[in-house]
Amino acid sequence: MNKEYIQSLNTFLDNHSDDPALQRLHKVPDRPLDPAKDQEELAAIIDTYHQALPVIEKALWSASIDTGALANYQQTFRELEHFISLKGSDRRYSFIIVIPVADRPSHLTQCLNSLLTLCQLFHYGGLQDDHFKKVSVIVADDSNDTANIEQIRKACEHFSVQGLRTEYFGATEQKRLLQHTPPYRDGKLRRIVGNMPDSAGNPNFSHKGAAITRNITYLRLRQILDERQNDKLLFYFIDSDQQFNVVAPAHSTMQNLYAINYFHHLDEIFTTSAASILTGKVVGDPPVSPAVMAGHFQDDITGFLKTIDRLPPGQPCCFHDATTHHENDASYHDMASLFGFSNTDDSFRYHCTLHGAHDHKDCFNDFASKLNAFFHGEHPTRATYFNYAGALSTTIPARTIYTGNYIFRPDQLKHFIPFSSLQLRMAGPVLGRILKADINHAFVSANLPMLHNRTLEDSGQSEFRPGVRVHSKTVNLSGEFERQYFGDVMLFTIEKLVADGYPHKPFTADEIKQTIEATDKQLHEHYEDIRARILEKLSQLKATFGNANSWWNKTDGLDSAKTEFASFISNIEHNFGTGAESYSLIDSTENRSRRQQQIASAISNYPDDMAAWQEALA
Repeated sequence: MNKEYIQSLNTFLDNHSDDPALQRLHKVPDRPLDPAKDQEELAAIIDTYHQALPVIEKALWSASIDTGALANYQQTFRELEHFISLKGSDRRYSFIIVIPVADRPSHLTQCLNSLLTLCQLFHYGGLQDDHFKKVSVIVADDSNDTANIEQIRKACEHFSVQGLRTEYFGATEQKRLLQHTPPYRDGKLRRIVGNMPDSAGNPNFSHKGAAITRNITYLRLRQILDERQNDKLLFYFIDSDQQFNVVAPAHSTMQNLYAINYFHHLDEIFTTSAASILTGKVVGDPPVSPAVMAGHFQDDITGFLKTIDRLPPGQPCCFHDATTHHENDASYHDMASLFGFSNTDDSFRYHCTLHGAHDHKDCFNDFASKLNAFFHGEHPTRATYFNYAGALSTTIPARTIYTGNYIFRPDQLKHFIPFSSLQLRMAGPVLGRILKADINHAFVSANLPMLHNRTLEDSGQSEFRPGVRVHSKTVNLSGEFERQYFGDVMLFTIEKLVADGYPHKPFTADEIKQTIEATDKQLHEHYEDIRARILEKLSQLKATFGNANSWWNKTDGLDSAKTEFASFISNIEHNFGTGAESYSLIDSTENRSRRQQQIASAISNYPDDMAAWQEALA
């Protein structure tokens, strides 16, 4: 009987029988179905599910999600999978998920666990031999630490046993592949995938950077195309510090919701549209460096202190009415205006994360405990949330790749991550501008974000971030800051060149050089302006926090909290104050000249790199 498989859908149809969108849908019959005789009936049932699911989805998000409604939604998808399996023919896309990782075994485990949970809850593609047959994983390891490498290997083995086929693609496997790639042996791919593995600069072939690691994995995916010629494949790249779930504004805590069946919606998009490359976004922690968020966060801290100072410390906490903000706000970015977003100096109210009875003193301690996680990528006041804005299979034109969440057809392997050997930030936006010029409307975005967790719950820190040094309570962002700044120089240089016809139109070396220099000059002035604002806001924060009449300076039991505030202030001074290494690096005439030359060479050589890449793919 089908009764156990139709409960969720038929219950929904009964409860919403007056909905015009559902009136023409028939209920699934409660009788045995013979796949050999009932193909038309099965096709009609599957069509019923496909028509009902968007309506169920809309109803799910129309109010605050409760666990019961979410469980029914997930069950409806499992019911659909049952009938697809009965029908026998399943020509939907299979997904290969690629996760670059570097010395983040705990982050990776969280990520893989979320993927396994997603598969178990929605059951996309079903099981074959106790493994999900349409979802598999490649973990591209760029780790340097031996213990971390071993943990990552074991994680791949563990999740494979659990039903999620997970291939470990580490340094040995990467080197073997490259050594069998003629253009690599000829030195033609060094700007795309790095130098030879046995080079003196990187004997372990590790910490090459996420962009290089992704490009090497593109070559592995090209191999897989030959191995799986009969499969409809999509390649899905994510970051190791992300999860296949979201947080919603209706929830007062950072509760992880498995409320998006990513594979179902992506299959619909790529089946019914001409999309070639699709990008989602992230919710949770912002996808940018703390180096470009310090100004707004100080606004929020000062606003918090001024507000809580007017409230009795023993009064029940009133910081639970915070306005939440959607995932497309970019309100966390000090320079949002550069990217076409509106910017505001309004402070955001802190949303207290404590539960049960507590007062403002407790809230003060809670907020203080989160301050220094900011330097590891968290944003306690401007975390982003999922906003349901219509059918999840809807797309809009895109211009930026979120390299932690993008999906493409196999023929788009031709678009490697450009300029990867420079190891700059903003690789995704740079690629996005090139894609926009090359494939235009086939490059799209969809409201399918993933949860971004920069830090681990037990430590409040990230496992590994290139360009960030931590010593005791001091966090030095200088390396990441330098990569961010010159990543911006690269991005806005490319944006100007693309507007004039790049990469299809050739530019002289002088034209490229002049564009880079003009962009660098403009950005340097902008960064200095932002720095002045950060230091002005720091003075305001110091004055507010140090006010002898404020109750936190006269109340016992707050020593630890005040230490956290002092540490935060010290780290802002360390990274943005007089003599900060971050600014020394971008002020240095020698370093700026070196970076400008690197950027110019990379842009000039891009056509040659494209030719070499096509040879490698062939």
